[in-house]
Amino acid sequence: MKLNLFLVVFLFSFSGSAEVATFGGGCFWCMEPPYEGLEGVSSVISGYMGGSKENADYKKVSSGMTKHLEVVQITYDPKKISYKELVKIFWRNVDPTQADGQFNDKGDQYKTVIFFHDQAQKTTALESKKRLEESGKFKKPIVTKIIPAKKFFPAEDYHQDYYKKNTLRYKYYRYLSGRDDFIEKHWGKTRK
Repeated sequence: MKLNLFLVVFLFSFSGSAEVATFGGGCFWCMEPPYEGLEGVSSVISGYMGGSKENADYKKVSSGMTKHLEVVQITYDPKKISYKELVKIFWRNVDPTQADGQFNDKGDQYKTVIFFHDQAQKTTALESKKRLEESGKFKKPIVTKIIPAKKFFPAEDYHQDYYKKNTLRYKYYRYLSGRDDFIEKHWGKTRK
């Protein structure tokens, strides 16, 4: 499966119009569905980024010892969907005020972060965060960091498209996490 994912990303990238966006929004299982199926998005891969160790896997990351975060890396065509729109989707699927993780998932690996890949992404993300802060939508401060991208480590195969492969378990986990209640309260019904 990893070979197929990388082949799709490679072929799309080879066309010259592909760009990459990386977001940490807590459990990566919950961050795949909002992006998959969008026109212009060719792949959404769960993985790890931002840590201090040379490699990352689920066991190491979940121990908290590597300082990596769970992320999704999105390959997209900017002629069909903008980075600004991807960032907007990110904000509408996280609690940007939670400093200790996301919803029921606690720990550094579940914190929210936007990893930028170039100056344009950094500018867009910072402007978006500022607009959100000024909107007054949240009473608490926005704690989501916007930092440079590092090496990306794809997650294990069983994590990829978990919400499709384990539908009932995923729905149960998501329901109990409180994510959907939070999103509906602040944004109304959104993609999940």
